[in-house]
Amino acid sequence: MQLHSAAKFFLNPYQYYQKITQIFFGKGAQKMKINTKLLHDYPVVDTYTGASSIPKYQSSTFAQKELYGQPQKYLYTRFGNPTVDALESGFCSLENANYALAYSSGMAAIANVLMLLNAGDHIIAPLEVYGGTCQFATEILPKYNISVSFVDMSDLNDIKAHLHSNTKMIYIETPSNPLLKVCDIQKIVALAHQNNILTVADNTFMTALYQKPLDLGSDIVLESVTKFVNGHSDVVAGLVATNQSSLAEKLRLLQKNFGAILGVEDAWLVLRGMKTMGLRMEKAVENAQQLAEYLVTNPKIKHVYYPGLEDHPDAAVHAHQASNGGAVLSFEVYDKKTLEKLTKKIKLPILAVSLGGVESILSHPATMSHACLTPEERQKQGVTDELLRLSCGIENIEDLLEDFKQALK
Repeated sequence: MQLHSAAKFFLNPYQYYQKITQIFFGKGAQKMKINTKLLHDYPVVDTYTGASSIPKYQSSTFAQKELYGQPQKYLYTRFGNPTVDALESGFCSLENANYALAYSSGMAAIANVLMLLNAGDHIIAPLEVYGGTCQFATEILPKYNISVSFVDMSDLNDIKAHLHSNTKMIYIETPSNPLLKVCDIQKIVALAHQNNILTVADNTFMTALYQKPLDLGSDIVLESVTKFVNGHSDVVAGLVATNQSSLAEKLRLLQKNFGAILGVEDAWLVLRGMKTMGLRMEKAVENAQQLAEYLVTNPKIKHVYYPGLEDHPDAAVHAHQASNGGAVLSFEVYDKKTLEKLTKKIKLPILAVSLGGVESILSHPATMSHACLTPEERQKQGVTDELLRLSCGIENIEDLLEDFKQALK
């Protein structure tokens, strides 16, 4: 029995769309630029109806045609869903990956990746790793006899000093949250692979638009899709991508059994948000660069952390592996009084957790993203009470600058 084209699409959506793009662009033709890619290099059109938006297959289960026939691709949404599959195909295109998985949150993605470790294993992570990752590594992993060392990832010798015979994973976060520290992905990957160690890169801040850890040799890349990929502060989601089928199979097994799947409605919203990601990020990065340059000159600002500034200690490393400074910066004021005054007077950025929305978001790491850490742990990481993190949105830069000027008067 011949399959209808729609059935082909549902059996293997990413390969099907690859064939479409190969036919459209021709062998040897120039690859699509990023904004075109985000619109056309994955299932964005429903091949069954021609709908310009992939439908929401809001179904928990799928009718089986016969009891003993050929196994169907879709049985139960926890195992797979056409809408979610379309999104995962988009992630493959975005990350230059062969395999990608969509998760119910960024932390679900992180947790599943960390659960690739076995009892007795050891992991190396950044000293200033994201608070949620730190909490999982220190409170959950030890229950499974998995140990962790927190090191200065910008210092290769510090990483080498913490390598053990049971080290099985090096977890990279660059730029880091919230101090925007940078580590050399390629050097860390080379060290890891020399010792048969898995490398994982959290690429949430830069996204695959501006930094591609898989292309730089990392085994796994993950992102909190809640942030820039979706970009509208209305979805909680995560992604994991890899080029290794064995890792993809292990991750799919973990995802299925932990039930860390992304809902259909949220998958559809992320598909919608991803289409404008290139244009949104371009404006947000431009705003971040100009705001960082302004804050450096303001006498009430003690320090600005942004890898797009020339005086960033790892600016050269960052410029080698990323195409710009990104849309997130952090800055420290001199005292609590200035901090409270600024957060009360600022008008445009919302004071909130998270980042990556079209609106600028101002966060206080000590009481938000890193609140799960003890004061001693925050002090060790350099997360002071006077530190603020700014995720730049797409507002007009003139308005953002004016707002910060009045708030810092």
